[in-house]
Amino acid sequence: MDEFSLVQKIIIWAIPVIFAITVHEVAHGWIALKLGDRTAQMMGRLTLNPIKHIDPVGTILIPGLLLMVGGFIFGYAKPVPVTYQNLRRPKSDMAWVALAGPMANLVMAIIWVVVVKLGLGLYQSGITIGEPMLYMGIAGVLINTMLMVLNLLPLPPLDGGRILTSVLPGPMAWQVSRIEPYGFFILLGLLYFGILGMVLWPMIGAFINLLAVIFNLPPQIFSIL
Repeated sequence: MDEFSLVQKIIIWAIPVIFAITVHEVAHGWIALKLGDRTAQMMGRLTLNPIKHIDPVGTILIPGLLLMVGGFIFGYAKPVPVTYQNLRRPKSDMAWVALAGPMANLVMAIIWVVVVKLGLGLYQSGITIGEPMLYMGIAGVLINTMLMVLNLLPLPPLDGGRILTSVLPGPMAWQVSRIEPYGFFILLGLLYFGILGMVLWPMIGAFINLLAVIFNLPPQIFSIL
């Protein structure tokens, strides 16, 4: 992606990143509502309006800085509030609420790969709109796959950590949950030392290759960004 200017990179990535993060959070709130907790609904967070979900640091600053320096791109929005006690079966239901975010990213990755398929066809036919569709679709597949895989790590406060605490016995779940105040700093440390990329890139690559096979796309197309 070195041949693109910073402005071009922002144009390509902005919509996929905002939707990936926004829909991820709405999915948490929507499943919580279905399981008995109306907190997110009452606070106006069950909306796709990104303004309601944007966190200046997690949605704009961090993805922007990572985009400029290259490498692993991730971000986050303001967490959708969930009142644990309002859920019908709080411990087990929290696992479903947590899983909803990564599954939303899975669905969006599939939608974006369809955009890639259509964009590639239009681009090869010489139709101008095909090129921006292709690049934005690739960005959508990448960011949603990254967020899905990242959030499934069993580290509180990531979704995978919440799933883990929901399925572990009480005393073990409590011990794991004590990590949560330090989870973000652990994540930044893993990112800084390159460990996060070493762990996640093979899984991200395997999933993207699977999508390429399913949709009959050349796997190398996802490396052009």
